[in-house]
Amino acid sequence: MRVECAGQVVAETRSAIRVLETSHPPTFYIPAQDVRTELLVPAVSGRTWCEWKGAARYWDVVIGDDARPRAAWRYPRPEPDYTALTDFFAFYPSRMDRCTVAGEDVTPQEGDFYGGWITAEVQGPFKGAPNTRLW
Repeated sequence: MRVECAGQVVAETRSAIRVLETSHPPTFYIPAQDVRTELLVPAVSGRTWCEWKGAARYWDVVIGDDARPRAAWRYPRPEPDYTALTDFFAFYPSRMDRCTVAGEDVTPQEGDFYGGWITAEVQGPFKGAPNTRLW
């Protein structure tokens, strides 16, 4: 897995956790030690709640003058069934310049809420596009 932004590799790992949720392509969580955390700044408006994983905190990716608001998130204290996500970050591929899985370019999940990574092996339909939120 690789995440690129503004000509920089923001994260690269072979130790990601793949999370699958109903009607979503997978989201990948990358260990903090494989993320260039010096490029992450806590987002000003950066918290949401997932009934399964708990409270998420958001981060801006900042490289020089290029700032990508709320481009990454993490669960600092996830719910008990998701403690494996502690110290891992996820990235919105739509807010990065390039994300890859095993060398394959990722297509971002549609919409501005979900952060799924679509590769050739992943088939929809998916939530995220207009009029798909409540199905």
